[in-house]
Amino acid sequence: MGEKSAQKKQYILDTARKVFVEKGYKNVTMKDIVEACEISRGGLYLYFDSTQQIFSEILQMESEETDDVFSERISEEGTASDILTLFLKEQKKEMLQKKNNLTVAVYEYFFAHQSTDKNNMLRKQFDAGVRVLEKLIHAGIASGEFYCEDPKGAASNIMYVLEGMKINAQTFGITEKMVDEQLLYIMEGLIVEFE
Repeated sequence: MGEKSAQKKQYILDTARKVFVEKGYKNVTMKDIVEACEISRGGLYLYFDSTQQIFSEILQMESEETDDVFSERISEEGTASDILTLFLKEQKKEMLQKKNNLTVAVYEYFFAHQSTDKNNMLRKQFDAGVRVLEKLIHAGIASGEFYCEDPKGAASNIMYVLEGMKINAQTFGITEKMVDEQLLYIMEGLIVEFE
């Protein structure tokens, strides 16, 4: 794909993302994306066959951007608790973000395209989060910062709490105080108290 084609495709993805943020997943049509991008129907179909394909690429792009941002902000000198704090702050920011949030569209997409196989991107992201947290907890145990008898179980539990709070944020609302209380509870469950 040439440079101009790559830029056009990226423009379509960026514009379509805004449409999905505004309308969710299930209510978006190719016509909506054509109108938002101000391109011809044929111009859109040169790059994408369906809203499902577009949304899937947006999810992949979001996942890669999140990984990049997280990786860039972790310094090699950072302690396990520093890195966990950074991770939880990023999660908090996502939960409290009212505008430009794809959460509703993401859940609509996965309810519409239920998949129990290993290609389910939401499952992959969840499992990757568990693996990262488990490694982080092991590193914190090794450095004496954390105490945990079951790092994998704790990592899974943290991811379930975070996922639940994301759903709460979109359904009946969540306050910063509520998020802070849960994140503090997570940290207190791991941090070793020095006497």
